[in-house]
Amino acid sequence: MAKAPPPPEFRTRRGTGAVVLAGVDGRSMMARRFREITTGIETDLGGDLTEAQRQLLARAATLACWCEERETELASGAEFDAAEYATISNALRRLLADLGLDRLARDVTPHLADYINRGAGHADG
Repeated sequence: MAKAPPPPEFRTRRGTGAVVLAGVDGRSMMARRFREITTGIETDLGGDLTEAQRQLLARAATLACWCEERETELASGAEFDAAEYATISNALRRLLADLGLDRLARDVTPHLADYINRGAGHADG
């Protein structure tokens, strides 16, 4: 039988979602970009991720941020290590493939009781 998750008072701030990157100012450009990437991919995956998926997603977002930094450096004329970039890009691709590259639809079908109640409300009005 699966073990229930700990109650919120026994979880870390990262575990509750209050902190995305421990010890990092959440207003920094990279922290904001990390949140954008994780939120976008989580939405693409339908929103209700397992802990394993969340862990893969965090690693993927980290690598995506790293790649974006290297791309900025390349565009500004800085030294660029193509082999290192290719290695990290391939690791990112594998993580994303493990998570799933297809966008998943969320079930937005209303519950029967909500549908009936909404219909009853319109009939009275």
